[in-house]
Amino acid sequence: SFIHSTNRNYRHGGDVLMNINIVCVGRLKEDYWRDACAEYAKRCGAYVNFKVIEVAEARLSDKPGEKEISLSLDVEAKLMQPYLNQRSTFNIAMCIEGKQLSSVELADTMEQAALRGYGTINFIIGSSFGLAESVKRCSNLCLSISKMTLPHQLARVVVSEQIYRALSINNNGKYHK
Repeated sequence: SFIHSTNRNYRHGGDVLMNINIVCVGRLKEDYWRDACAEYAKRCGAYVNFKVIEVAEARLSDKPGEKEISLSLDVEAKLMQPYLNQRSTFNIAMCIEGKQLSSVELADTMEQAALRGYGTINFIIGSSFGLAESVKRCSNLCLSISKMTLPHQLARVVVSEQIYRALSINNNGKYHK
């Protein structure tokens, strides 16, 4: 697994208040996706300890069947499990059938998780085939960006931006209009 972390942490009395991770499958291939995510990671770092945790994408044949796809999702789920099974972790599975929230509702969800004692919030993004059912079951919330289908690399940019927007909302920042 590859882990990218921001260097700045929001601290209060020396303690990091919150960890936010994007746990995702695969690496961003194009520079423009990486640049966009890096910018939001830097911005998030002003508020929280922010990490992107990339696990390997399972290899598939050119035309995989349902069984092969299901097995690959299970392999990816096993790689994610060490990050998801922490006691004080609030897991948000990003999936098309999930609940849709406004930016303000996401900010409130994140704030409520922190107030309930969760020290880490994970946003979990699967491969282009989605997430294994086991990941969705271990999540506190299944969340959908949109009813529209997006490339999973763009989804990472959108999730990064929405995390930053939520942090800005919760900290009375000027970013959210």
